[in-house]
Amino acid sequence: MASASLGNGGAGSSRSVNSFKSSSSSVDWLGREMLEMRLRDKVDHDEDRDSEPDVVDGVGAETGHVIRTTIGGRNGHSKQNVSYIAEHVVGTGSFGVVFQAKCRETGEIVAIKKVLQDKRYKNRELQIMQMLDHPNIVSLKHYFFSKTDKEELYLNLVLEYVPETVNRTARSYSRINTRMPLIYVKLYTYQV
Repeated sequence: MASASLGNGGAGSSRSVNSFKSSSSSVDWLGREMLEMRLRDKVDHDEDRDSEPDVVDGVGAETGHVIRTTIGGRNGHSKQNVSYIAEHVVGTGSFGVVFQAKCRETGEIVAIKKVLQDKRYKNRELQIMQMLDHPNIVSLKHYFFSKTDKEELYLNLVLEYVPETVNRTARSYSRINTRMPLIYVKLYTYQV
């Protein structure tokens, strides 16, 4: 998953903004614009790495559902109970669902990606997410496992929440019959 964050090593390459006379001021402006950018579309109208893996009962993707887990407990860190309130579903796929949640202790908004652990398939997503550390890729905060009433095992990845997607941004420009500014196209292309 790529994010539109420009902090610490974003799209500051002079190659990606050659068409501008003052590339550094254009990149600075774009950085400010992207950090402040929030689309007005609603999803309804659209379609800690050192965590101890817990197993939690219940599906947990229903609005208002409270998910409790324990993080820490490794490398000398003390265990800490954390609870999340599921706010709404932001995406679905073949193997699971992604929903926006709020940490009750800190008030932080996160994305929780809930993926079915099907024994027929090798799922390397957790191992890959634990290795990645890049400003243009959402960060893995921690993870835990959950079971449903049917004894299905799910991996829950607690991720940094990015409120916008490239798809929603492109569709918002399409709806108003306007082309996306070239600098945004270059930015997204650079990050992908």
